[in-house]
Amino acid sequence: MAHPKRRQSKTRTAKRRSHDHAQLPTLAICPNCGAWYVFHTVCGECGYYRGKLAVAKETAE
Repeated sequence: MAHPKRRQSKTRTAKRRSHDHAQLPTLAICPNCGAWYVFHTVCGECGYYRGKLAVAKETAE
């Protein structure tokens, strides 16, 4: 195995790790109800996915 000859500086380590942060999910507006939802998932408000009913939502009475 390779063995490092010199210690890497904090700056060099930070530069390498600068792209490792968590990304925010891509949001879209539901064409059926107008609520925000995460891409490629069922809308939490109305239960539609790609224009079709995927999950039947119960109405609160």
